[in-house]
Amino acid sequence: MQTPRRERAESAARQEAAQLTARGVHAVALTWVDNAGITRVKAVPTARLAHTARWGVGMSPVFDVYLSDDSAVTSRHIGGPDGDLRLFPDLGRLTVLAAQPGWAWAPVDRYLQEGPPYPACQRQFAGRMAERAAGHGLRLRMGFETEWVVVRGGRPEREPDYACGGPAYGMTRVVELSAYLRDLLDALAAQQIDVLQIHPEYSPGQLEVSIAPSDPVGAADLAVLVRETIRAVSLRHGLDALFGPVVEAGAVGNGAHLHLSPWREERNLLRGGEGPCGMTAEGEAFLAGVLRELPALLALGAPSPASYLRLRPSRWAGAFACWGPENREAALRFVPGAPDAPEAANAEVKCLDPAANPYLVTGGVLAAGLAGMEAGLTLPEPVSGDPARTGGQRRLPESLDAAVDAFERSELLREALGDPLFEAIIAVRRAEAARFEGAAPQDIADATRRRY
Repeated sequence: MQTPRRERAESAARQEAAQLTARGVHAVALTWVDNAGITRVKAVPTARLAHTARWGVGMSPVFDVYLSDDSAVTSRHIGGPDGDLRLFPDLGRLTVLAAQPGWAWAPVDRYLQEGPPYPACQRQFAGRMAERAAGHGLRLRMGFETEWVVVRGGRPEREPDYACGGPAYGMTRVVELSAYLRDLLDALAAQQIDVLQIHPEYSPGQLEVSIAPSDPVGAADLAVLVRETIRAVSLRHGLDALFGPVVEAGAVGNGAHLHLSPWREERNLLRGGEGPCGMTAEGEAFLAGVLRELPALLALGAPSPASYLRLRPSRWAGAFACWGPENREAALRFVPGAPDAPEAANAEVKCLDPAANPYLVTGGVLAAGLAGMEAGLTLPEPVSGDPARTGGQRRLPESLDAAVDAFERSELLREALGDPLFEAIIAVRRAEAARFEGAAPQDIADATRRRY
């Protein structure tokens, strides 16, 4: 970052800090997400925000090789006790936290001490991929669904006390948790987060909220902010929000599905064309690129051994490398949208879960889609029905090690991520797989369901 830019950031932050102080905000949480999918934080007093905007706040790069249990490994470029980074808040995302009185939040970009961008900054990776798309005259609209299980505290880990007992998708759950859900919606609205829908999900105590689409970096920022808002509201109600891929082995787990649509100017490339389901050739090529790269993308979007307890056939988890219109068993579900709402056409990547770093997900999916467009790829025939029953479709990797094997072979993702970030991800994934080798499924679920 150049000095004039830092000076402008300092001036803007001074004004923001004055407004925050007037609103009773005493501290700002500055977050990033590591390669294990854990949201890490440094917090500064509001009075230090201007200084932080100019000079950053320090943090070791070793967290990029931390595992979900806070142990650490090493990689060729990252690891060990040496070095430091500077964390700079994105003031455009600064948000007063409605469910944490006296606090505000901002995501950070990470830089080397000498000033250049840190090569393994996941948020800047997503930004680079968005800039690459813009260079092709494209912009992406992306949005995450967030699923979680809400439980009461005070019970042994193997006996979660679910906060509601109604049936899947049942109004009973809304009645039981109406005050909780009301407060959650109030908090999200106060933070200017546009909620599309909120509803009970399939598993006991499971809920889902869907957020309006944003740009790729903004979608990942919102995924972090929504999750922490859910966590804060839950705690104020004496509840715990569990975001692990599975809460109980053998049950349907939590997803973090990504919805996306590529746009050129004001045209949605997934509508108004001559391709499958009315896609344009460019829109089809983008989705074909994502579909082609899904086995490797699983190392980003399903990054825990627990992810593969969730990613099972016949559970709407997207366990097969196929696509289909409104097919919730396909890894890539196409949503045509209403005939009078062409902007609603989008694709849903279903094989992702909340253990993922959302910046790696948006950036990786973007890189895959752009490669598909550059190669002029086309989609295979769409799939209807459950592939587990109809047959003929390829399973996605069934273990974390298998997903990392596919990731290691992906020159596309290595080029997009760069060697430092690419190799750190591999080191973390291999260590997570080794950590749980031979573990019983429920032991994996118990160890991971509260970590994210």
